[in-house]
Amino acid sequence: MYKYLWITLLAGLCLSSTLTAKTTAARNLEHLDRGVVALPTADNKAFVSWRLLADDQATIAFNVYKQTPDGQTTKLTSAPLTKGTNLIDPSPVAGATYLVKPVIKGKETTKGVGQATLQAHPYLSIPLQTPDRYSPGDCSAADLDGDGAYEIIVHMVGIGRDNAHAGLTTPPIFHAYKLDGTLLWSINLGYNIREGAHYTQFLVYDLDGDGKAELLCKTADGTIDGTGKVIGDPKADWRVKPADGNLDPWAYRGFNRFRPNPNDSLRRDSLRNTPNRDAAARPTAPRNVPPRQATSPLVGRIMEGPEYLTVFEGTTGKAMATVDYIPGRGEPGLWGDHGGNRGERYLAGVAYLDGKHPSAVMCRGYYTRATLAAWDWRDGKLSLRWFFDSYDGTPGNAAYSGQGNHSLSVADVDNDGCDEIIYGACAIDNNGKGLYSTGFGHGDALHCADLDPERPGLEVFQVHENVRVSGKVAAGHMRDARTGELLWGLPATEDVGRGMSADIDPRHPGNECWSIASGGLYNAKGQRITSKRPRSCNFAAWWDGDLLRELLDRNTISKWDYEKETDVVLFRADSCTSINGTKATPNLSADLLGDWREEVILSHVNGKELRLFSTTIPTEYRFVTLMHDPQYRLAIAWQNVAYNQPPHPRIAPGQQSKR
Repeated sequence: MYKYLWITLLAGLCLSSTLTAKTTAARNLEHLDRGVVALPTADNKAFVSWRLLADDQATIAFNVYKQTPDGQTTKLTSAPLTKGTNLIDPSPVAGATYLVKPVIKGKETTKGVGQATLQAHPYLSIPLQTPDRYSPGDCSAADLDGDGAYEIIVHMVGIGRDNAHAGLTTPPIFHAYKLDGTLLWSINLGYNIREGAHYTQFLVYDLDGDGKAELLCKTADGTIDGTGKVIGDPKADWRVKPADGNLDPWAYRGFNRFRPNPNDSLRRDSLRNTPNRDAAARPTAPRNVPPRQATSPLVGRIMEGPEYLTVFEGTTGKAMATVDYIPGRGEPGLWGDHGGNRGERYLAGVAYLDGKHPSAVMCRGYYTRATLAAWDWRDGKLSLRWFFDSYDGTPGNAAYSGQGNHSLSVADVDNDGCDEIIYGACAIDNNGKGLYSTGFGHGDALHCADLDPERPGLEVFQVHENVRVSGKVAAGHMRDARTGELLWGLPATEDVGRGMSADIDPRHPGNECWSIASGGLYNAKGQRITSKRPRSCNFAAWWDGDLLRELLDRNTISKWDYEKETDVVLFRADSCTSINGTKATPNLSADLLGDWREEVILSHVNGKELRLFSTTIPTEYRFVTLMHDPQYRLAIAWQNVAYNQPPHPRIAPGQQSKR
């Protein structure tokens, strides 16, 4: 078994523009196999695709063979392939196996050989052991057993609640599956972890560099690990109980919203290092609900009890270490309300804070108080690297209050080889100090990459919710990711919950940007290039054979026809559904198999199967797998967090960047 390889990647840099030397030179490279995938096409052919790896030699070529069930072997390549890492077999045979063999200096080598059996359908089917009345939710991908192939970690969801709503929830459950559907383990977080998009953040990544990924998440009394061991007190129940004593989440129909204190503006809290103690910040019951629910605005919330952080072994789900969660909930008013809403908003990400080793960054709060705790998993111990708190009295930290999003991004914004945390409208440096705060306030969506290749460094495109604070840029702004300097912004008069950035028009360098309130499509310079915009304002995926990115929304992949200014559907996953309600995101989107283009995982409507879709469109473009781009790989770790956002490599495939 290969473990992580300590290499300089000089050869890999020649194969893809998405890698940068300073970032990759010091980091451990994730060992991946060839990732061969073979799928039938609509015209009764077979499409075979495989990975190009960052440690492959620059001159590597490939031969492809077909082995049929009757034992016959046919060479499909008349000469070794030196362009795209894909091939069309015009005469497929059911059950055939395709072998991909590297060719170095004219000779085949056994190192890096891969194979795959032709699938019966144009997707990989991953059967699930979904618990009764649950359904598959957010997923992550990581190599749990060190064999070079990804496993899929599935967050199984029963009844969840938004933080603004009261109500009982079911326990969050995690399953780990091989791609053939083999269940490796199940972890039940228990009733003392509330289910919901803002609560249940989980990271799956190789945090100690042994070649096998771990799972890390918030836990509590009653969490059951993959071996059946209980964390904390198995009998403790810290939920606020309904008046009638009925603890069945399926029987509780109530929902209650918390109306924020009108005097509790983000601007005031960002300037004052003081908590909101106004007694007017009280829960307000909605109209036309049963009296029991209307008098129980805290039901189902967890306002007390121990809070833990646990790292679980990837191969077994065994809890290997548990520590106190930092920070604890403390005084609820510090977070902006007294009802367990804003203080229970979590985010998470993985970052190479020292430039060499990954750390887990667990975050709590963003509407007012914002906290980030960086943890290292080394030699069987969880240790706190640093802790950032916008309310701790450190000079300048108050400016970081109220700036966070319902998501985050991780990138080396200052090109020093170490990652920073893009925390909404602000950024935290790799040393745990504030890097900058724009003061633009809270938002939902952001995108960080080299969005404008004609200027040095990375950029951030972000949209905002609170127009009182960010009205002049609420419909979208682009800023320098290192300094926070505003490059351009679009005004709005209403909250803007959706914003997107992707290269969808080749006539303009870099990414185009748009939002639900942008009134059109803008180039990387902030110039409106059309009054129309794509209908989709959600996810993106490289899918067809060119270098433009396609748009992923619900179960559909579309291409923006920049000449006719309309969306053209390329692919629709029939019988599959998106997740996360109106957010309509995939279970996961990532470069999981095959060449550099991206796969999409969606749930079958029966909830008992995941389907992994991969393109069957040939391309001659040849790039290293996106999973060997450090920024993109970290984006897959945080993609499941809160309001899911699409992953971006530091530099898009084929893009030339000013460095």
